[in-house]
Amino acid sequence: MNTVTERLRPLTGHRLFWPVLVLVVMLAANTAYRPGFLAVEVKSGHLYGTPIDILRLSAPLILVALGMTLVIATGGIDLSVGSLCAISGAIACLHISEAADPNSLSTVLTALALAFGVALVLGAWNGVLVAVIGIQPIIATLILMVAGRGIAQLVTEGQILTINSEPYRAIGVGHVLTLPLAILIALAAALLVAAFTRRTALGLIVESVGGNAEASRLAGIRSRRIVFLVYVVSAACAAIAGFMVTANVSSADGNAAGLWIELDAILAVVIGGTSLAGGRFSLGGTVLGALIIQTLTTTVYAMNISPQTSLLFKAVVVIAVCLIQAPAFRARFRWRRRRGVEPGPATPQREKEQVPA
Repeated sequence: MNTVTERLRPLTGHRLFWPVLVLVVMLAANTAYRPGFLAVEVKSGHLYGTPIDILRLSAPLILVALGMTLVIATGGIDLSVGSLCAISGAIACLHISEAADPNSLSTVLTALALAFGVALVLGAWNGVLVAVIGIQPIIATLILMVAGRGIAQLVTEGQILTINSEPYRAIGVGHVLTLPLAILIALAAALLVAAFTRRTALGLIVESVGGNAEASRLAGIRSRRIVFLVYVVSAACAAIAGFMVTANVSSADGNAAGLWIELDAILAVVIGGTSLAGGRFSLGGTVLGALIIQTLTTTVYAMNISPQTSLLFKAVVVIAVCLIQAPAFRARFRWRRRRGVEPGPATPQREKEQVPA
């Protein structure tokens, strides 16, 4: 038994082992509850099925969580990503709704460029507040989290802005090479971020800034520029996610678009093994965390759990996942189990007590 445990220790010690195990268990439980859960079929040249839906619906969360991972890796936090989703979607939809030809590709590209540019400016605003002025990240981004909803409401004039544009709608529900376009966009973003952070020195610099910003500065790293950059990248990811969210329903709702996605993104990052204290981060773990959250959401709906209790059910599962993959919790659990099974070392006093009178 000890030999098997020793052989499995390198596997169970990997940071992605527990997120993968949790995801597999959730998929297995869903399959047992509904045998056709993992069924995938081809209709009109496109792939359809619950696994495809999970991947497509998790694409916006994956994008937001990727940017959040870099921010958290520097020791910060970005609470404004949900508002940025609403702002970018609202600006894009407003431009398309006012265009003479909403189905024109040039109109859609212009709308995307305008909304993306605004999101970059707002991300730079967060970066200046945190990196230059020195405001705590949670306060600096909370400002835009609150004000951003107001900006989105001003753009849409407090109404749900509906559009009819097939090129824009394709961002959320379109297909390319039998797969939903949203999945390919999220995959491309993940590969791009991974290429810059794992194939260059940028990832190591981000981790060093998150580990000790002052030591990094003394070592010659311009930590303020890195902190500024990650907030801009986070805003860019949130903007693309906002396009997906609004394209899914062909409308922009300044109040509901991207609502609470910042909390799901933080949960995805934590489930993936990235520490909120900063330092080392895991992009693969973040993607797995986003898939776990979306699979959990799909499970809740599939089991007909009421929306009022779904958030509580979701919170309980997320807490359980975090505890399972916490090394300190697992070590304490193993120690207690071992203490209850194995006898303690013999002592003279114990031997004396065991001698019959």
